[in-house]
Amino acid sequence: MTRTTRSVAWTLGATMIAALAGTMIPAVPSLMSGTDAFAQETKRSKAGKQSKQAKQQEAWPIGDDIDDPAAWGKVFPLHYELYKMTAEMGRTKYGGSEAEPRTPTDKDPRTTVAKSKVDVDHGLRTMWQGYAFAADFREERGHAYMLEDQKYTKRQVVVNQPGACLNCHASTYLANKKAGDGDITKGFEKINAMPFSEAVKLVEHPVTCIDCHDPNTLALRITRPAFIEGIRDYKASQGIQNYDVNAQATQAEMRAYVCGQCHVEYYFKGNERRLVFPWAKGIKVEQIQAYYDEIKFRDWTHKETGAPALKAQHPEFELWSQGIHARAGVTCADCHMPKMMFKGANLSDHWVRSPLLNIKNACLGCHQKHDTNVTERELKERVEQIQDRHFKLREDAMEALMGLIEDLKSAKAAGRSDAELSSARYLQRRAQFYLDFVEAENSTGFHAPQEAARILGESLNYARQGQIAVRDPNFKPTVAIVDMPPPATPAAAPAPTAPPAPVAPQGAPK
Repeated sequence: MTRTTRSVAWTLGATMIAALAGTMIPAVPSLMSGTDAFAQETKRSKAGKQSKQAKQQEAWPIGDDIDDPAAWGKVFPLHYELYKMTAEMGRTKYGGSEAEPRTPTDKDPRTTVAKSKVDVDHGLRTMWQGYAFAADFREERGHAYMLEDQKYTKRQVVVNQPGACLNCHASTYLANKKAGDGDITKGFEKINAMPFSEAVKLVEHPVTCIDCHDPNTLALRITRPAFIEGIRDYKASQGIQNYDVNAQATQAEMRAYVCGQCHVEYYFKGNERRLVFPWAKGIKVEQIQAYYDEIKFRDWTHKETGAPALKAQHPEFELWSQGIHARAGVTCADCHMPKMMFKGANLSDHWVRSPLLNIKNACLGCHQKHDTNVTERELKERVEQIQDRHFKLREDAMEALMGLIEDLKSAKAAGRSDAELSSARYLQRRAQFYLDFVEAENSTGFHAPQEAARILGESLNYARQGQIAVRDPNFKPTVAIVDMPPPATPAAAPAPTAPPAPVAPQGAPK
């Protein structure tokens, strides 16, 4: 479907929703014609047309400079009502969160938080030793909390995080636009490099309507420069040059891409802390690993072993792309924002949540086309069986990684040299990243069960090979060991020098 067709579809959809909801919504501009849609509503005189057009434009309460979801909610009250429900907390067997009460303080006014994962799973804390996530990593909460949880995480205390973190934790379109004087990429670059404590003052909301929708056509759009650049790199790896996602993506693709603006792996590049999606070689875990190895990137040096470690970050888009649903053309929105009847209106559910909390709308519609007798209970049991198997394999991989870390710690304490431990450290880097890739991904393997199992199997294999490498200096691993030089030490500031002696003016006494 072309962009023009999408715009028309959204225009018609908006009008239908308005009628069902009893809300008067003015028509939106159409890309089908060079004339304004408002001007086509009447055949009065030109002056009359312009007067009516002005009145209707004045009544349309949203635009490209309004990121307040409440303003959009005046036009789409039912969508807004669902959007606000992302503040509710609920669990599935392996995901979601429960509210944990806390006493608010001046520095952290939250009255509830999600439960800590690193306090329960010591494998995570051990895996991330020396990195900020060892200090604070919690159960996932809804979009309503994405900004405040990033503002008040203990990770902000451990390290000075950059403004680049806002990309996945706030409504950034308008902030980027303002910071770049209308150029969102320039604004994005500027905000990336700012300290988070300063950049966060430029935003007000978690993800909102404007981040995914054009306010005039209501068409889906990509507003995050990091995704625009990342998907262009990925398409280039497939032989498609100069890909323009907002001009070339289909409607179905956009229903995944708008979510992929945030639910992806990334890193901060250089001193400018530019947010980059590492997709130049592809989006599979081994392709991303190869990219990081090639540029000699590390997130940090593991505190206990000295390994050049990587931290994976919520790669839902990458893992989904390898699964059965992606191959069947089922997108993020189809499952997490399914079509539903709500207060008499047929609309897309903006209470973005796990399909397991909404099986009737999210799953049954498709599955009953193939099996009319399938039930919600059966589908839930299928999902949990996949997740049970995944979690068992995850535990096996974690045990293997813990074994390697303990062996490296012992070897280091025994005085083994960096050269002697380089192979085992690289294998820790690889085993840890593979494990973290599916640990940080929030579906407990469901987005792509076979791919997730493959990744965990590889992680376990690399960890066990690392243990052999500690014991046997002649062992040849099944992957090439990549030399990872230590991070550059910041240059010391030059010592202050004495100021030059003042020069007396001509003719002055000596």
